Amino acid sequence: MSALLRLEGVSKRFGPNRVLDDVSLEVEAGSIHALVGENGAGKSTLMHIIGGLHRLDGGRLLLDREPLRLAGPLDAIERGISSVHQELSLFPNRTVAENIMVRREPTRAGFVRRRALEERAREALARIGSQLDPALPLGRLGVGEQQVVEIARALERRARLLILDEPTAALSDHDATRLFEVLRDLRSQGVAVLYVSHRLPEVLALADRISVLRDGRLVATLEGATASEEKLVRLMVGREPEPLAASRPAEAGPVLLAADRLSRAGAFADVSFSLRQGEILGFAGLIGAGRTEVGRAIFGADYFEGGSLTLAGAPFRPRSPREAIAQGVAYLTEDRRALGLFLGMTVRDNLVAASQHAVVSRLGFLLPRVVHQVAMTLLQTLDVRPLEDGWEVARLSGGNQQKVLLGRWLAAAPRLLIADEPTRGVDVGAKRRIHRQLQELAERGLGIILISSDLREVLGLSHRVAVFRSGRLVTVLDASEATEERVMSHAAA
Repeated sequence: MSALLRLEGVSKRFGPNRVLDDVSLEVEAGSIHALVGENGAGKSTLMHIIGGLHRLDGGRLLLDREPLRLAGPLDAIERGISSVHQELSLFPNRTVAENIMVRREPTRAGFVRRRALEERAREALARIGSQLDPALPLGRLGVGEQQVVEIARALERRARLLILDEPTAALSDHDATRLFEVLRDLRSQGVAVLYVSHRLPEVLALADRISVLRDGRLVATLEGATASEEKLVRLMVGREPEPLAASRPAEAGPVLLAADRLSRAGAFADVSFSLRQGEILGFAGLIGAGRTEVGRAIFGADYFEGGSLTLAGAPFRPRSPREAIAQGVAYLTEDRRALGLFLGMTVRDNLVAASQHAVVSRLGFLLPRVVHQVAMTLLQTLDVRPLEDGWEVARLSGGNQQKVLLGRWLAAAPRLLIADEPTRGVDVGAKRRIHRQLQELAERGLGIILISSDLREVLGLSHRVAVFRSGRLVTVLDASEATEERVMSHAAA
């Protein structure tokens, strides 16, 4: 095979920070080339350079052995380079079809041919096994379904080089398996795939070659057939990997939260469960099963029409997230950029946003020294990189942004935490730290609802697993009886 894309000595700085240092690698036509590394290793910056979002400071790119200089993302698309970023770039007020076909709408006499538009979008969705209605407004979809739309849009462009950043982070196992089939089919057609993921098992199952970045430098490129998870982790972190977090027996505390027949038309119906203090209750199910919708209703971000909630034995019906937070309920959202972080604010301001009472004087003024102390303690606890509380949070990598969002709720000291995809898009080391934090919070008596598309994560951390299907809670399994096969048999029946 020949190198479709070649990187020679690529370097990039942001201010005094060198984020890429002399990176050289080749991506061959008709291959799947994976890129792995811890958060902050430089993976996203490298992808942004190849996709035309950033300009390199040193080195060069070659496409088909010719120097490649990109004026921007549209230039990259015209050259056959299409990117699907971890943070979605869609239009919530437009339909699924309009998002997939943006800038490629079929027209006649200057008017969009609506039927042809939706048919081409439907064909793109079918390639990844999705039956989404192309006429649906995008804003009505969850983040997992929006990710499906983003991938379908990239495939519709028929790219020669497809860059995927954490493409399965919000996908169900079924949808991820279908995506892998599509990628293997594209590979057989000569398309090159640059695949960035923290999920090492899927990287090992999929990739022909794997390049490892650490602290902005390329430390190794391995053949997929000879690589192992242990070897990759060792190269990524520069040390032996720690054991994965495992579920610990829960101390049976009193019931903290009880839901009785919660319902909202079109979202979920007759959902009943209880959560004890010190317990992690996993919400499992396929995308669109209603897990996130129930979590948001408990937090007051969405409403429920029927049923009731009690919190610590008292009636609980928050009319807004503010009311929920005031009663000790926290929600770690699955969409950190759109719904979680204040991207134009500093890391420290994001960290104390839900705990202002602890960092203000009696007269209502912020105490800068206290804010700094609280922020730096949280940054060290969660190993956020760089260790700078004055940085604008938008400048951090996705995984470090996720740790900042978790730190906000640690600072708020809630009694109930709803963690929706808490390790989406984070590296192996960060995932273990977040797992340990969740376990330690439960050991202190916090009640935790864990919503995750990673079934291994749900089974590894949860004391009980609530399985959702088509908006209904179909069963609750104890950890001792919950297996991947049993959970999926309930979720997909």
